[in-house]
Amino acid sequence: MLYPSNCLNTSVVLRCNLLCADREMVNAWFAERVHTLQPSASRETPPPQRAQQSFIDTCPATTILPPALSLYDGRAPSPATVHSPAPGTPTRKISASEFDRPLRPIVVKDSEGSLTFLSDADREPVPLWAPVMGEGGGGVGGALGGGGGGGAGSAGGGDRCARLLELVKAVSSHLDVTALCHQIFLHINELIAADRYSLFLVGEDSSNRKFLVSRLFDVAEGSTLEESSNSCIRLEWNKGIVGQVAATGQPLNIKNAYEDPRFNAEVDLITGYKTQSILCLPIKNHREEVVGVAQAINKKCGEDGAFTEQDEKDFSAYLAFSGIVLHNAQLYETSQLENRRNQVLLDLASLIFEEQQCLEVLLRKIAGTILSFMQAQACTVFIADEDSMNSFSSVFHMEYEELGEVLDAPKRDCDVSEINYMYAQYAKNTMQPLNIADVTKDQRFPWTSENPDHPSNQIKSLLCTPIKNGKKDKVIGVCQLVNKRDEAAGGVKAFNRNDEQFLEAFSIFCGLGIQNTQMYETVERAMAKQEVTLEVLSYHASAAEDETQAFQVTVAATVPSAQSLRLLDFTFSDFELSDTETTLATIRMFVDLNLVQNFQMKYVSLCQWILSVKKNYRKNVAYHNWRHAFNTAQCMFAVLKSGRLQSNLNDLEVLALMIATLSHDLDHRGVNNSYIQRSDHPLAQLYCHSTMEHHHFDQCLMILNSPGNQILSSLSLDEYKTTLKMIERAILATDLALYMKRRGEFFELTKNSQFVWEDECHRDLLRSMLMTACDISAITKPWPVQKRIAELVATEFFEQGDKERRELNIEPIDLMNREKRDKIPSMQVSFIDAICTQLYETLAGMSEHCTPLLEGCQKNRHNWKCLAEQDEKGLVNGMG
Repeated sequence: MLYPSNCLNTSVVLRCNLLCADREMVNAWFAERVHTLQPSASRETPPPQRAQQSFIDTCPATTILPPALSLYDGRAPSPATVHSPAPGTPTRKISASEFDRPLRPIVVKDSEGSLTFLSDADREPVPLWAPVMGEGGGGVGGALGGGGGGGAGSAGGGDRCARLLELVKAVSSHLDVTALCHQIFLHINELIAADRYSLFLVGEDSSNRKFLVSRLFDVAEGSTLEESSNSCIRLEWNKGIVGQVAATGQPLNIKNAYEDPRFNAEVDLITGYKTQSILCLPIKNHREEVVGVAQAINKKCGEDGAFTEQDEKDFSAYLAFSGIVLHNAQLYETSQLENRRNQVLLDLASLIFEEQQCLEVLLRKIAGTILSFMQAQACTVFIADEDSMNSFSSVFHMEYEELGEVLDAPKRDCDVSEINYMYAQYAKNTMQPLNIADVTKDQRFPWTSENPDHPSNQIKSLLCTPIKNGKKDKVIGVCQLVNKRDEAAGGVKAFNRNDEQFLEAFSIFCGLGIQNTQMYETVERAMAKQEVTLEVLSYHASAAEDETQAFQVTVAATVPSAQSLRLLDFTFSDFELSDTETTLATIRMFVDLNLVQNFQMKYVSLCQWILSVKKNYRKNVAYHNWRHAFNTAQCMFAVLKSGRLQSNLNDLEVLALMIATLSHDLDHRGVNNSYIQRSDHPLAQLYCHSTMEHHHFDQCLMILNSPGNQILSSLSLDEYKTTLKMIERAILATDLALYMKRRGEFFELTKNSQFVWEDECHRDLLRSMLMTACDISAITKPWPVQKRIAELVATEFFEQGDKERRELNIEPIDLMNREKRDKIPSMQVSFIDAICTQLYETLAGMSEHCTPLLEGCQKNRHNWKCLAEQDEKGLVNGMG
């Protein structure tokens, strides 16, 4: 409840009521305060003067402070006493009510309607000098330069200018409004000689409701700053003398207070103080807005004890400086408040994002922080159910009393069936905040419970805000606060616009935190499933135990020599070999390269690994199958042995190249990277380039790490890492796109005789080129073999082209188009010219023993060229 002011009688009425009424009436007058009441010092004064007993022994330090003054003299609002919470429990460092001012909105909507913390609202520029005069006429110079009416007000112009200069210096060097205005009043006292002075400042809450608060009260000659600034009085806007001056912006000069109907003489009768004259003037900023009201009471001298026109001018001139001070102070305090508000949000963000592993722990932190800051009785966080539009998957509820408790996990012993979901459901469906001052009077929601003790019927005020995802297009939860605590009155009050803004800002951080935590939990579950899946795949990907044992018996009996299998020939063909013979040939290559001996491989492990690799090539793929991998490995064996390159490579390099050649197309699906990307295959989401090559390496790694297949178990940790890295780079090198990027450097090094064997980068480049040379070595085989292999490649490519037509609805390129089968010879010639010839020429230049690769390639080019010319002639003859 707020009482009207009447200048002098503002304080007198309050003191009278305090003397005549009990403490509860004072509590009613200051019902707006938030924190616990702070006792203020009292001042004793002789009876003839206005009673200065402790007319207020409790002062609501937060609400009654005006927007310009809470930070200047070190008397920042003190938070209410809260029991020290246990470690890990959120602590209220600051209350939301401290920001119940007309600050810039925390979150605003941008041009697209999305919420943002960035505001592009232009601030009005503030003039450096804005001496705004109160009513009564005259500028500062006019008011201070000449003589005035009576008493000390007739001081000379020089003294007035000196005082003016002193005030200007003070204004330019301080932001302490209380001290400066006290100094102004003392100077004014020398001019107009009043008995008492008071300063009231305009306050405004987040709902733009204005009120007046005393900042200096009963400043008298000889009074100290502390004595004058202890009292805190809140007055209603546009009521009483002070309230009317603030509302109208017009001064009031009252010669006889008892003749003015706005004056209340009740306190004068009680205290014995006689209020005679009143001079009340507005204080304005550069926009002509009233920011405060100053009053002088009882002219000490002069005719009839009344204030003169010159008094008005002098008072108005000095108050111009007060307007400047107040405006600067408001700007400063606003920036300080916004800075503190931002710090609150940053603290919340830090608190939320430090917990990303458990949703329940996160919800406890969110609820505890919001409860502590917003001073609500209870907080409930509802998590939306992704599978249902009208339900929630989980609910977390916390009471204010739980803030000081030690809990290892979120407390959920409340009966969630007693929680009313309809408010949260409304906020979720509308995607808008819901603020209800009194739920019993809101007709939008039915009350189904007839039991007055039901928890739903114990709700008075309520604030609900939807929690949205990062894109702000989906509600993933709702935060509900009930019953805002009124610490001063010990009851419940409504949530205001300031609370809405903070909860809206909180919900943005909460949404990100909840979404990240849910994503983390999803990823954890997916990783657990993947671990189980890999375990199952590893089991099924490995060769069967009985198959391995049978193969071991065969190996122990006899492994054909490399010569008998023609493994050392560049013209080798696998068409005459059975699958068992290809596996035996693989054993022979590992033995002849001294890999089994040098790395102490167990025969049982090597046998099982080879069989597992063979098993993981798909049999329904026409070309990129086990046979292609075996042929690639045989070509590498021939290059190392017959091409005489083994002596230039170390044992780990040879081991890595052989494993890479056998594994470089593991689990090939018969389609290329382009098809995988365009079909949105899950593999395309794992890698941004060389999709299938990365998958081949992953499969290789899985098999190497599977029980019974660990042929690298004898390597040291550093050797193991080095080998795996070389295997990975070698398999990735089989991507022709990467080959095209890197081959220029290799060709340039060899052409200019700059290849250095001791340079690891050069060796890595050579290994990559060897992988490509062996991968495409079918182009170097004898013509019958080459032609047969070309048919297998064409079959696989045409099957991909058919898929592209059928599944992607696109026309395949000529290479994949079975309708362009007649172009195969010309396309083969182009392939040899663009990809193969220069590579084999370079290898032959490095080692003349690799020349058979180049010769075979050149012979096949000739044969394909002849076929292309024949096809072209046949086409021409057909057209003729």
